[in-house]
Amino acid sequence: MIDRRRVVHLVLAATAMAAAWPLATAHAQQSFQRFVPFLVDLSGWTGNKPDGMAMEMPGASIVTATREYRRGDARINAQIVTGPAAQGALGVTQSGMKIETADMHMSASNIDGLQVARTFMVKDNSGAVIVALGTAAMFSLSFHGVAEDEALAIARQFNWKAIQAAVPK
Repeated sequence: MIDRRRVVHLVLAATAMAAAWPLATAHAQQSFQRFVPFLVDLSGWTGNKPDGMAMEMPGASIVTATREYRRGDARINAQIVTGPAAQGALGVTQSGMKIETADMHMSASNIDGLQVARTFMVKDNSGAVIVALGTAAMFSLSFHGVAEDEALAIARQFNWKAIQAAVPK
């Protein structure tokens, strides 16, 4: 039997891990800048300054660009992630899985030609929307204090196709 909470937490942990990576170089800092314009202002929300990092190492490159937004007690975090951290989180977008319980919802579907996974925890109106932009690139919107349908509507305000076009092949 699948431990639903564990699956949701693993997806969210992979996304958070990509944002918290501590190492960046001066050259690499330039590469996350290409994603900053995609972290748009959202009407009704106060957005922090976008931030990011890039790390190059033999055999792997990791780039993240992130921006936090607040509206009262509600908060969202938009991220663009490329590299191994994105690869790890993308498995859930390919699953075609749908789980609904009284406590949580989780689904994977195709939206606008892209594979999208959604998680939602009913108790605190929290979860994530993960959009596969390639085999090692994703857009992620994690949220707290936001209704499930509103979170998807907010995620769709980010131009997924334009972000996908900016991802190195």
